[in-house]
Amino acid sequence: MTANLSETLTLLLVEDDDGDAFLVEELLKQAAAPPKIFWARSLQEAKAKLTPQIQCVLVDLSLPDAHGLEALEEVLALAPHTAVLVLTGLRDTHVGVAAVQAGAQDFLVKGDIDARLLARAIRYAMERKRADLAQLRLVQAELTAQENSRLESALLPDALLHTQAIEHVTRYLPGSGGTLAGDFFDTVQTPDGSVHVVVGDVCGHGPDEAALGVALRIAWRTLVLAGQTDDTLLRTLDALLRAERKAPEIFTTLCMATITPDLRNARMRVVGHPPPVLMRDGAVQVVDGTPSGPPLGIFTDAEWSVIDVPLGEEWSMMLYTDGLIEAVVGERDEMLGVEGLLDLVREHGAIDLDRLITRAGTLSDDLAAVLVRRRRP
Repeated sequence: MTANLSETLTLLLVEDDDGDAFLVEELLKQAAAPPKIFWARSLQEAKAKLTPQIQCVLVDLSLPDAHGLEALEEVLALAPHTAVLVLTGLRDTHVGVAAVQAGAQDFLVKGDIDARLLARAIRYAMERKRADLAQLRLVQAELTAQENSRLESALLPDALLHTQAIEHVTRYLPGSGGTLAGDFFDTVQTPDGSVHVVVGDVCGHGPDEAALGVALRIAWRTLVLAGQTDDTLLRTLDALLRAERKAPEIFTTLCMATITPDLRNARMRVVGHPPPVLMRDGAVQVVDGTPSGPPLGIFTDAEWSVIDVPLGEEWSMMLYTDGLIEAVVGERDEMLGVEGLLDLVREHGAIDLDRLITRAGTLSDDLAAVLVRRRRP
């Protein structure tokens, strides 16, 4: 009876017995599309022939250089994405069952196979492997999504504000790649009535960068609540970054502002970060004198100057990461840039985060933004 293999497959047969190997080859020649078979007499030979083109491995568990489940474990380690079909003797069916439990897709007793059974077993083994890999990818995706959700919530916490005099709006959007990054923000009000805001950006993308962003944000909040809001804070964050980063080229930019209790002035440090946008008494501008120092993690002797910003009676201030000004806009796919951002704010007549993000265009990088605005009495 013709074996039901309708496409030409590439198989690896690992079998030290010439007679058994000849039997398998002869049976598979009866398929509608006989497969291309590579033959290895030992596990060592199999290692050289186990290329990415191999779609299914048929392996006997009694080999000169490996025996039983040891042989299977070696094959599974060498070809984790390839279907594996185990061949056993009449007295070794229990080994076949154990092999399936250990990761093989199926097993056959060599004395009981015919062409149709062999072809069907190969086809089913490949389908089971595809299903197993799809399920594994699904589980990994779910775990990644859960981890990303936890990291994102830690990067973007609820504000610790105890005043109704300030409106506080935040937004976060992932870039076009969809990979979690290290953008973070936080807002804290200390007992003296001062409001502290930070927006930061760990360079790079991935869970390590996101975890580093979480550590920096938590450290910033802890230091602010402990009353450390000067250069001691930045030097501590710099030391933490150097201790926790996975590579020496990882750096972090950030912008932090301390708004005085009367809400009329702010002290800012812009650490290698894009300049904040300030709307004051109807005029739109970026904060002058930025940046006030280099990013964290680059220079061991870095210093950061303080920028004193008069706010007045009616004001709005936006701190953001560079994903906003690096957004692609227009038919020429040009970056928005700081001047483009200011033009959008002037066009709107206010700092409206949702309208800005909508008009900004396609994001190539993550975007985190915090808007603080003094409410009218």
